[in-house]
Amino acid sequence: MIFLLDNYDSFTFNLYQALTTLGASVVVARNDQVTVDEVAAMAGKLEGVVLSPGPCTPTEAGISVP
Repeated sequence: MIFLLDNYDSFTFNLYQALTTLGASVVVARNDQVTVDEVAAMAGKLEGVVLSPGPCTPTEAGISVP
């Protein structure tokens, strides 16, 4: 399973489509709707983590920038 962090950029779903076309199982979550602990809890099930482009400023980065 691939975890795809959506930074509110429309390109996220281009990434989603490309990954699923290659046969990956993908879970998408927005950067302000998931915690670092929730992602860490999935670690044993994940094959990778992808961060989408965006956001506008670091203050809007959710969990992408600690």
